[in-house]
Amino acid sequence: MNYVFISPPYLITCTQFCDRLNRMGVTVLVIGDVPYDELNDQLKNSLREYYYVDSLEDYDSVHRAAAYFIHQYGRIDWLESMNEYWLRTDARLRTDYNITSGTRQDGIDVIVRKSGMKQIFIKTGIPTARQHIVSDYESAEKFVSKTGYPVIVKPDTGVGSNGAVKIETEEELREFYRDLPSVPYVMEEFLSGDIYTYDAVINSQCEPLSESMCTYPPVIDSVANDENIHFYTSPEMPEQLRALGRKTVKAFHADRRFVHFEFIKLTKDYAGIGKAGDFAVMEVNMRPAGGHDPDMMNYAQSADVFQIYAEMVTQDGRIMPENDEKYYCAYAARKDGHTFTNSHEEIMERYGSDIVLQEEMPPIDWPSMGRYVYMARFTEKEEMERFFSFVLN
Repeated sequence: MNYVFISPPYLITCTQFCDRLNRMGVTVLVIGDVPYDELNDQLKNSLREYYYVDSLEDYDSVHRAAAYFIHQYGRIDWLESMNEYWLRTDARLRTDYNITSGTRQDGIDVIVRKSGMKQIFIKTGIPTARQHIVSDYESAEKFVSKTGYPVIVKPDTGVGSNGAVKIETEEELREFYRDLPSVPYVMEEFLSGDIYTYDAVINSQCEPLSESMCTYPPVIDSVANDENIHFYTSPEMPEQLRALGRKTVKAFHADRRFVHFEFIKLTKDYAGIGKAGDFAVMEVNMRPAGGHDPDMMNYAQSADVFQIYAEMVTQDGRIMPENDEKYYCAYAARKDGHTFTNSHEEIMERYGSDIVLQEEMPPIDWPSMGRYVYMARFTEKEEMERFFSFVLN
């Protein structure tokens, strides 16, 4: 089996995907814009060949790289980037080279555009916030007259909370329209609640081989208020979230993928959406969660989601057995400019045996993910809450 990976040095988890695919006997072929000598040794040892391009933005260069691999190794069976930014490139290459695993160009808009996703949510009856495609101020006024303040405006195509703005007053709405972004935006009614994710490896029948849940406070508020970051992966999942996650997989026919869907657990009633405690979908991502989230899934489930993905690719099933040892995996990250009660040394003295990772994040992640992260796992939720308090207060 020939598997082409696009830009694996970019994400910290992609080396692990390449490693497990290689172990399963897959021929891993890589196209990237990082010089070969800068790749880590584990990644180098996992791939059959690396094709360097000056820029992955240059589609002709990437297209030639794929053609070279076909000439050298035969038909491409699978092509992925695991990266939101390159999903359109992935789809275009699959279309050009008739690669049947994954989305092609005719289906890409509904998974990269928030307005496209919304159409599927509404059509299939998945609870979601009302949405308006940003055009003129008068249309926005009409929309807000129905939803009330606050509302969220965000790029129609984008990753996470990047570019998102929370608008709470008429003056803030006018300010947004005085300097309207040049890229397409959407406006949505604001739903109050915490973010819950549905993360899963899906087989060819749109059935989950592995399921996990991560819980976050509202990211847009954390960034805007310069709050320290904490979230966790749970050993269990509410049945309503599990059912909605599986329904969403089928609605998008998200087969043979690692998916990352974002839901919100409502803290108050919203007419036409749900009552307090219910879940509503925010967006879908047809790729794994970023950062250390896949590692957190592994620690929480005592599993290896990278291996489960490789088993899905090669066997369309799961070989790795379920493990009874389950944990809460906690992520606590400190930001600059804050004063903390306990020092690094005190954290390590108290929680050293529970901490599974500690590191400084890349500067680009500091606003959203914090600068210095401590990741630990616990059998009891109460102990995890004490850990958050000890690290972040």
